[in-house]
Amino acid sequence: MLRRLLHGLLTASAHRHNRLVGAYRRFVKPDGEAWARYLRRHGGLHAVGEHCSVQTNVTITDPAHVRLGNNVRLSGCTLFGHDGAVNMVKRAFGVSVDAVGAIDIRDNVFIGHQAIVMPGVTIGPNAIVAAGAVVTKDVPPNSVVAGTPAKTVGTLEAYVARRLQQTARLPWRDHPQLAASYRGPASADLQSARSAHFFPAVAGEEG
Repeated sequence: MLRRLLHGLLTASAHRHNRLVGAYRRFVKPDGEAWARYLRRHGGLHAVGEHCSVQTNVTITDPAHVRLGNNVRLSGCTLFGHDGAVNMVKRAFGVSVDAVGAIDIRDNVFIGHQAIVMPGVTIGPNAIVAAGAVVTKDVPPNSVVAGTPAKTVGTLEAYVARRLQQTARLPWRDHPQLAASYRGPASADLQSARSAHFFPAVAGEEG
């Protein structure tokens, strides 16, 4: 009861007044959708659309130059809005230079863990950036990109079709948490079914 009250107070303080944000992140541990709602109000981004999810380990160096469309999901990635080397160049050569660019992430985009998006890039709509990719140029609509630098490796339609085929072969394919409307974490019984499938018991093996 006390914990729930504390979480409620910290959430309200962060979302309504932009206060105690560190404590909110530490004790409440907001999920990606809650953190995206916080960023929409207090994060300084140019725009944040509806139904977004931004994990708290995402780094956005220049939020004013970042626009997120609807259903954008960011997982532990980094969005760079500038080239910091210009400060070294200014001092070394006595010149006035700038290197800043917008990052425009359109509707229905997923960016994976430890991916890096450089300034001046537009992504999507309907695109996936694989984990660890380094995006230095625009990602076309309806595409999946991967690698360093990121290159197109397929279409979003092909990705969806492949995932549907793979899911149809899973023992838990009819579990209610696989429904498109479900948003929460995997339940204990779903986790157990997955573990039993991945690590089947061997006769005589000690548990």
